[in-house]
Amino acid sequence: MIENMHQFITSTDLAGITPEIILTLTAICVLSLEMMRFSKPSFSLLIAVLGLGVAGIVIFQGAGYAGLLFGGMLKINLFTTFFDLLYIAIGLATLLFSPGYLEKKGGVFRGEYPVLIIFSVIGMMLMTRANDLLILFLGLELLSLSLYVLVGFLKHNLLSNEAGLKYLLLGAFSTGFFLFGAALTYGATGATNYNEIALAISSGSILSNIYLSLGIGLLLIGFAFKVALVPFHLWSPDVYQGAPTLITGFLCTAPKAAGFGALIKLFVTAFPEVYPNWENLFWILAALTMTVGNISALVQSNVKRMLAFSSVSHAGYLVLGVLVYNWVGISAVLFYFVVYSAMNLGAFLIIAIVEKEDTGITFKDYRGLAAKHPWLAISMGIFMLSLAGFPPTAGFIAKYGLLSAAAENNYIWLVIIAVLNTILSAYYYLRLIVNMYMKDEDESVQPKYAAINQVFVGLLALIIIILGITPGFLLKIADKAANTVF
Repeated sequence: MIENMHQFITSTDLAGITPEIILTLTAICVLSLEMMRFSKPSFSLLIAVLGLGVAGIVIFQGAGYAGLLFGGMLKINLFTTFFDLLYIAIGLATLLFSPGYLEKKGGVFRGEYPVLIIFSVIGMMLMTRANDLLILFLGLELLSLSLYVLVGFLKHNLLSNEAGLKYLLLGAFSTGFFLFGAALTYGATGATNYNEIALAISSGSILSNIYLSLGIGLLLIGFAFKVALVPFHLWSPDVYQGAPTLITGFLCTAPKAAGFGALIKLFVTAFPEVYPNWENLFWILAALTMTVGNISALVQSNVKRMLAFSSVSHAGYLVLGVLVYNWVGISAVLFYFVVYSAMNLGAFLIIAIVEKEDTGITFKDYRGLAAKHPWLAISMGIFMLSLAGFPPTAGFIAKYGLLSAAAENNYIWLVIIAVLNTILSAYYYLRLIVNMYMKDEDESVQPKYAAINQVFVGLLALIIIILGITPGFLLKIADKAANTVF
């Protein structure tokens, strides 16, 4: 057994998972120091940031490597590298601004907080690197368990407790669907490896088409819950509203990217032969998710709930790229995720700055923000215009890429639905801008923020403008990453 294990695990395998090893050792180090009470919050934060930074450097240096690891259970290429760096960047941004926010909310920046962020990043990396359903499930569970605790991290806040419990119960239920789908897929094909599943389907050596269809359908339900596709989206507004605001920003960006990245890789690698049978279902999911998300966002008064339903609608736009099922569509999805992450991180950081200590934040709470804090108002305005898809922001380029890819593949009616939904979404995004600039000042708006927060918000807003004017560099990288999937 030991001899076989040595043959199975090679130096190349260990080198390929160096980022995960670094992050795991970082998490263990932070936990150990916390347990021994040798660590202060600033020291734990420093170690976690350094660990994420070093892992990011290692991933960047190995960007040209592509291959299979651990007997084909992991597959690394430019596609996975693209997502890995995105997870690292979002994790770093979330960590850097968490201490001040947790203190404002009456919480404590304890050592387990950065550890949970790190473990969630490892889980997401495993999801997109997976070339086997078992590894995919392992990454999904590691991510989910970390997020359950992070959502309910403010233990003295009832909304946070409620959000954590709801997410745990519904998440466990969706995981059951996913696992049952993996079991049926294995039963039908006799394999959990993506390439072996594809080979079994193409050679016609499957046990039952019904088992296979049920397996794929249940896997899709698990993914639909994780990325909040209609009708599996109802958890998102309550969880997004109750979670710590910075965790909400993390939750609606990195895990959503991981879900779509894993979904794309699974269908492209394991189910290319049967994908045409699921085309209509993806069409329906895209149309429903866009429409329900936008209509629900229209009637919200709480800004976090509005952005939660906005996130649902954006998931619908992203399904367009999956539906197209070629490198052009996948490239548009990759570009969209970078832009979407920057927009949402910036928006939720501003919400974290503006929101009161004991209540949620409504549109009225933004009245007069432009007069008192013009830099925050300008940045939030840019994020909202970009989310709505107005030029010259990066949001316009991102949506144009998805819609043009869909139009080229004759999904004209779906493009029309997407355009109508984009017009509809402009109302609730502009509503926030109107409150900031055109309403009387509200004495209750007294945001407190450090200079670094102001600089970071401005930097994200600048990125949105730069990518809207000169998107070529990022588009080329997204094209190369998308090509490696096919």
